[in-house]
Amino acid sequence: MRLAAKWQSTWSMALPVPEEGRRSRARLGGELVDVIRMGKGQPLVLVPGLAGSWRLLLPLARRLARRFEVITYGLRGDNFPSPGFGGQQSDVWDIAGYADDLASLIEQLGLEHPAVFGVSFGGAIALELAVEHPSSLGALIVQGADAKFGSTIGSSIARRVLERFPLPADNQFVNQFFNLLHGAKPEPGPLADFVVERIWETDQSIMARRLAQIETFDISDRLWQIDVPTLVLAASKDAIVPASRQKLLAESIPGARLEVVEGAGHIGFLTHASEVVRQVRRHLHEVNAAV
Repeated sequence: MRLAAKWQSTWSMALPVPEEGRRSRARLGGELVDVIRMGKGQPLVLVPGLAGSWRLLLPLARRLARRFEVITYGLRGDNFPSPGFGGQQSDVWDIAGYADDLASLIEQLGLEHPAVFGVSFGGAIALELAVEHPSSLGALIVQGADAKFGSTIGSSIARRVLERFPLPADNQFVNQFFNLLHGAKPEPGPLADFVVERIWETDQSIMARRLAQIETFDISDRLWQIDVPTLVLAASKDAIVPASRQKLLAESIPGARLEVVEGAGHIGFLTHASEVVRQVRRHLHEVNAAV
């Protein structure tokens, strides 16, 4: 989908690629991935979702970088197709593997107990990290995440279409599925264009693979092991992971706090970024004050 002219001029100026020296590469599971760092202060790692990679998170990252040192990165597969990726890949990809990658990245960057903020699929990775690598983080934030996503009719159809049919980057069927991310049909314009553009930068086979992973993800019987201060951000109009499910998630994590972002859908981190940033700042202020 071609970006609206106004969006191209205003958004591209507002969201440049970070300045020279702040973008690097790291090797995770045998694959080189992008690492983006911006801002100064307490380290905060943003974990991308199922599609769109770190580029979809840039609007949020730049807002958070006014107060924190924000680190975001690409998941394995985000650079597909790339040399060395594909049929010869022998790694078993699953959410536990992505959590291992994140723990490795934190160690490689020399970060000491950073806050970790995962959205959607990235929220599942962050939850897995908190359970299996508790010493890697000092605080946890998730938005649009669930302890057990399961398989829905919509996700199954989308996965099967992505698996079986080569699609153009402006396929209306899949774009309608993407509209669920907003919580309601979005107005045509800059934001809708941006979301679709960024999501289609992820190869459809990778999207299908991650959908399959999320359908089998289940951490519900291990949530009691999370012992870092946790904030669960639920969007009141989330059509992918209803707020009621995220309420149950918060209730299952010892000491976790639930905050509902009114009017937001699954991508509330984009559509309601100001409120999300406010809640993140409040959470980390309280964490630091308690130390």
